[in-house]
Amino acid sequence: MILLGPIAFFLIFFLIFILSKYATDRKSLQNFPPGPRPLPIIGSLHIMNLKRPHKTFMELTKIYGPVFCIQLGMKKMVVLTGYETVKEALVNYADEFAERAKIPIFEELNEGNGLAFAHGENWKAMRRFTLATLRDFGMGKRTIEDKILEECGFLIHHFESFNGNPFETTMIMNASVANIIVSILLGHRYDYQDPMFLRLVSLINENNILSGSPMFELYNIYPILRMFPGSHTTVTKNTNELHSFIKETFLKHLENLDVNDQRSFIDVFLVRQQEEKANTNSYFHEKNLICAVRNLFSAGMETTSSTLHWGLLLMMKYPEIQEKVQKEIERVMGSSKPRTEHRKHMPYTDAVIHEIQRFADIVPMNLPHETTKDVNFKGYFLPKGTYIVPLLSSVLKDQTQFEKPEQFNPQHFLDSAGNFVKKDAFMPFSAGRRICAGETLAKMELFLYFTSLLQKFTFRPPPGVTHLDLTPSFGISIAPMPYLACALPRS
Repeated sequence: MILLGPIAFFLIFFLIFILSKYATDRKSLQNFPPGPRPLPIIGSLHIMNLKRPHKTFMELTKIYGPVFCIQLGMKKMVVLTGYETVKEALVNYADEFAERAKIPIFEELNEGNGLAFAHGENWKAMRRFTLATLRDFGMGKRTIEDKILEECGFLIHHFESFNGNPFETTMIMNASVANIIVSILLGHRYDYQDPMFLRLVSLINENNILSGSPMFELYNIYPILRMFPGSHTTVTKNTNELHSFIKETFLKHLENLDVNDQRSFIDVFLVRQQEEKANTNSYFHEKNLICAVRNLFSAGMETTSSTLHWGLLLMMKYPEIQEKVQKEIERVMGSSKPRTEHRKHMPYTDAVIHEIQRFADIVPMNLPHETTKDVNFKGYFLPKGTYIVPLLSSVLKDQTQFEKPEQFNPQHFLDSAGNFVKKDAFMPFSAGRRICAGETLAKMELFLYFTSLLQKFTFRPPPGVTHLDLTPSFGISIAPMPYLACALPRS
């Protein structure tokens, strides 16, 4: 009689487990989307461009179609590409694709709280509260427009201080845009030289860059890597520092809280928290507040400032387009302050701003979704809990929707008579239930900042610079590589 040792017994048990799981997976994944055959342990990592994964997905869609599966490590994900497919999933099947996928690092940092990576009823409650509060503080209204224009004035003054000499725009632009959301969240703005403010902005910048790094992606594929140092360690440390600042801030707000004079997002949340003190199942608790404020701070700064960085770079790259925008500004606005109502009279400028957003492709991968129930989609069966990547890059660069998707061309949003043309495939803010909560604010910011800056300055590269590189940087949202600009005052 042969007696099995503990190691041999474990190996046999493990083999039986793997084989049964494989058989179960095959049965459950019948009629699952096609995709490259995965290798043991690594899945399809060997074919991935981990610095720009959306590039790999764009190539795979040519082989497998607009709905395909790819396995990274042991995680299967379904990628949706092209305007028609992404729109059908996020809009026509909005409820079925409404959940946020569970990403290990963000699950650890947020625990399902806040907005961006929240789940289920908690997310619904926080989103409803956030949208209502942002509206109450003027999102889309004249009150927030005045704040944006005031902040534009501070930025213009800073640009003027360089007297036409080259300067790097990243930190100051980030700080200026961040002040808009900060004024809503905290009830005041920061000076551009405030060391605490600059520290917060730099933490968010660093997290954005590291969250798009290959090592960060590998950590989310293999969470066992948490025992080793890496970019995930830095992101965790930075996030904890942001959380400490937010907690300290709202404790100060709590000391001076006046129910009849609510001056910030934090004030409104704290009042609601007190109102629901007796409700043990309330969503208005400390962790939700900390995560929601951090989500809004990060998203409210990063994507808009990155888009404006692209905008100034592209105006330097294409001075003839910059000149046409400035002529339209002169014709419609003259020397008066830009206002959102001017936009409908400025089709060319509107087209240029839309094209900057489309071309920049700030969040090419979108944030991943997850199916809330079993769903039959495009002839495939997707079980509840399927990890979904609605590839925004494939929408913004869909050849069936945009004639020259790889080129910067404002004509994509103009008809033959020069009128602005709305394109349904313009989805930089995503679509459906998880569309960006700050979309209205971001659109207002982009128009007012862009026109304010081009009204006051002509942007040129530094003397002697003849080539402007449009290669994007790396990050969870994509900005251009740092560059120097000259802001030449216009008479």
